[in-house]
Amino acid sequence: MNSSLERYTERVEQYASRFSRFPLFLDVTMVLALIGCAFFGTQLSFPGVVRPDTGKSLEVLLGLSCFVLLKYRTHTRTVVVVVAGVTIAAIARGYLLTPMLLAPLLAAMYWLAVLCDRRTVRLYALVVTVALLTVNLFSDGMRDLSPVLTVIGPVFWMALPLVGGSLARLRGDYLEAVKARAEHAERTREEEARLRVTEERMRIARELHDVVAHHLALANAQAGTAAHLSRSNPEQSRKILDDLTGTTSAALRELKATLGLLRQDDRPKGEGLEPAPGLARLPELIDSYRSAGLEVVVHQEGVRRPLTPGVDLTAYRIVQEALTNVAKHAPERAAHVGFTYADSRLLITVSNDGPATATAVDGTSGGFGLRGMRERAQSIGGDLCAGPRPEGGFEVTTALPLQPSAAVEGDTP
Repeated sequence: MNSSLERYTERVEQYASRFSRFPLFLDVTMVLALIGCAFFGTQLSFPGVVRPDTGKSLEVLLGLSCFVLLKYRTHTRTVVVVVAGVTIAAIARGYLLTPMLLAPLLAAMYWLAVLCDRRTVRLYALVVTVALLTVNLFSDGMRDLSPVLTVIGPVFWMALPLVGGSLARLRGDYLEAVKARAEHAERTREEEARLRVTEERMRIARELHDVVAHHLALANAQAGTAAHLSRSNPEQSRKILDDLTGTTSAALRELKATLGLLRQDDRPKGEGLEPAPGLARLPELIDSYRSAGLEVVVHQEGVRRPLTPGVDLTAYRIVQEALTNVAKHAPERAAHVGFTYADSRLLITVSNDGPATATAVDGTSGGFGLRGMRERAQSIGGDLCAGPRPEGGFEVTTALPLQPSAAVEGDTP
């Protein structure tokens, strides 16, 4: 039963959507149908009651009033007044009040309920109904009916178009609200997609900057040191050149791993890509800088705690970038890296001695190192400060969140 009703409803909606493309055709069809209803209504009367002789003039007037309904979209109130006046005049002349005679007025009241505000609908409905009842009580066509039936009939028939029009307006408002929500959701999805693309682009830019800047700066430092020692200490120069080969190989591997994230192929997840670096690779990172002539001292306070992958990668990249800045800009070839494990935070400090250069202080000389470090820290709920030290040199300090878990033994990260 329900399936049959659903199929019937779908068919009606399909036909309605087709004919809605031709509003003038629908309006003319409606007017012709109402003219037929009104004419048929003038022919009805109780047995033994003689129909009023109006010389057909009132019947013609009823038919002409139906054409006024063609303007219901633009002059709704005027249409109600005209049709109600003609209908009340017909009842006053003795025509029997029937749904057929009231058909034009019922149609006008329906569109009034659909297109006008509630206050206007209530006012017009009250005035028209009272006028209709008053005339009907004293009409010759209703003298054989009791006053109760004379009142109930018009009220019932007038209530139908008002209720139907109100429901249609509510449905229209509901559909408009649904459409507005759908458009808002679509705009929100597009904005969210653009935001995600921007965030992903910034993340990839930070990764590429960290990989390229670190390894190129380190390779430049190693090459310069090897050139300086090539005559005075050939053995040490060859060792540095061997380290330079490892540095460039590591740069290529990390660059391949970063760019591999952009390739969404059919390979299993992670196949052919190196795992993201973390503090477990810190000794390797320190050794690479030491081979380039930078002395790095690492110290730890508190008991080492396990880090989430995001915090581990962020800590590694911040230390890497800070040491890269020291190697490129600091006149003193020494750096200090400190790790302090607190209850809920990991405090990392990277500092160097000597005067700070403008590039190291504010990062305005075309570099993105300090900005990238700050963005990394903020992306996982941390914060980062960088600036010159009062006693000289430059210092980068960051606080990263720790997960609440048991501490693990260890001396250095």
